[in-house]
Amino acid sequence: MALGKQAKILTKRQINQLLWYVGTLRRPLRNEVIVLLSVRAGLRAKEIAELRWTMITDADGSVSDSIHLTDKASKGRSGRIIPLNMKLRHKLEDLLEEAQQVPNFDISKAHVITTERAPKATAQSIVNMFSAWYADLGLVGCSSHSGRRTFITNAARNISTVGGSLRDVQMLAGHSCLSVTQRYIEGDE
Repeated sequence: MALGKQAKILTKRQINQLLWYVGTLRRPLRNEVIVLLSVRAGLRAKEIAELRWTMITDADGSVSDSIHLTDKASKGRSGRIIPLNMKLRHKLEDLLEEAQQVPNFDISKAHVITTERAPKATAQSIVNMFSAWYADLGLVGCSSHSGRRTFITNAARNISTVGGSLRDVQMLAGHSCLSVTQRYIEGDE
C-alpha cells in the first residue's frame, strides 16, 4: 500500500464528531455500532458486515467481553479474538436488545448489522455508509479503513503500557505479517 493511498487516521475529536453525526441519522444505534466496530475493534468493512451475534455473545446469549471473529467472517485466515471496548460493548448490548424485539429473531443465525431491506449488510454497503458520512462531515481522505488504521495506530502507541508488543497488535489486526501491521501505524510527531 503506497503512502498516498492510505486512509487517514481519525483524531478523538473527529471520532466524537462522527459518532454524534451518525446518531442524528436513521438507525442511530446501528450506525454508532458500525463506527465503534471500526475505531474500537479495528474491523474491516467485510468483517463488520459478516459479524454475527454468535461471535460476540456467550452461551447465555449475553454480550461477552470479546469478539470471536471467525475465518469465514474475516479476510483469509485472519479470524481472531478481539477484546471489546466498554463503550462498544454497551452499544452492542443496546443493539441486541433492539434486535430481540424483531419477530422471529434467532440469535444463532442473525447478523449484528442489518439494513432496512436485508437481514445483513454487505461489505459494499458499509463502505458506502462510511464514504457518505465522511463526505457529509467534510473529512477528506477518510474511508471505511480510517477507523481500522486509527485502531491499529492507537493500539501500537499504547500496547507497551500493558506489557505487550507489536506482535500483539498484529494479532489484534489479523495480519499474517508484521510488516503489514507496521504500514498501518501512523507515525507520531
